[in-house]
Amino acid sequence: MTSVEEPARPGERIRDAARTRAEILDVATQEFARAGYDGARVDEIAARTRTTKRMIYYYFGGKEQLFTAVLERAYGVIREAEQQLDVDHLDPVAAIRRLAELTFDHHEQHPDFIRLVSIENIHEAHHIAASEKLGKIGSPALDVIRRILASGRESGLFTADVDAVDLHAMISSFCFFRVSNRHTFGALFGRDLLDRAQRAHYRAMLGDMVIAYLTAERTAD
Repeated sequence: MTSVEEPARPGERIRDAARTRAEILDVATQEFARAGYDGARVDEIAARTRTTKRMIYYYFGGKEQLFTAVLERAYGVIREAEQQLDVDHLDPVAAIRRLAELTFDHHEQHPDFIRLVSIENIHEAHHIAASEKLGKIGSPALDVIRRILASGRESGLFTADVDAVDLHAMISSFCFFRVSNRHTFGALFGRDLLDRAQRAHYRAMLGDMVIAYLTAERTAD
């Protein structure tokens, strides 16, 4: 009697497809971060995921769409963390410090994200601008920052009238530079910005800078 394999159930096929898609994104993230957009090869990604180039194109459409999907997922991770941040119970100073620490920790823990953003900047944000998903994702951190700034000004703790986007850029700049410029900074100045012994120092320094900026006296122009 011939044995016939039981066909996969629809739910199982969906789960298998989701796992395959996630595995492709995992490997594609590593490959794009390592080789850049131009240097990355879909054939290499296919080989490392034990699938085929045709299958990758089936799921994503092509190399450009695959890179866009990688960016969408990478930005989604930090946006999800921002959405889950609960600082409403903290005073404005502690709240803004916690937000800065979230960005600090995320960028340190996701060096591939830093490389991907650097690569996308080389391409003048072409893929982000074309992504409907990224266009809508925004930054939950901005809403949090606005609430903290309003609370700080109302309480008199923050003297500066600071724009939320400017503050977001200030925090991101320090956290991004620390990871992206680690090697060049080390070669030029002999200091490793990711030295574990100095981590607490840099993490506290970021918060101190932000708070000093928000509480500094301003002179009229």
